[in-house]
Amino acid sequence: MRSAIFGGITALAAIGLVAGPALAQRDPAYAAARASGKIGEQADGYLGIVADATPALQKLVDDINIKRKAVYTQKSSENKATIEAYALTSGCIAVAATTPGEKYRAPDGTWMTRTDAAPIRDPRCP
Repeated sequence: MRSAIFGGITALAAIGLVAGPALAQRDPAYAAARASGKIGEQADGYLGIVADATPALQKLVDDINIKRKAVYTQKSSENKATIEAYALTSGCIAVAATTPGEKYRAPDGTWMTRTDAAPIRDPRCP
């Protein structure tokens, strides 16, 4: 049963993540911060600041995370899942979708730079 729920959430989260990053990438500040390794994806479904949070960078990350939470809240309600489960599945997909050179948070909490190899994902990822 649990895998069926996560499978459905995974499919829906993937759809949401296709639109989410596309919209965020229209913001040159987001694209620059991501490309420079100042921000990265986390398994909890939210962006994180890798180091040295400036007020502008914090505002950018907060704005995106607020929008992500709104999507997770809506989609989790529609799919009878918790916000946390939906966010985790979305985060797993976002970490997996990073490209070489981008940052992501490993399960042990350290920031990693994506290589050509698959990222180290949270063991709870479906």
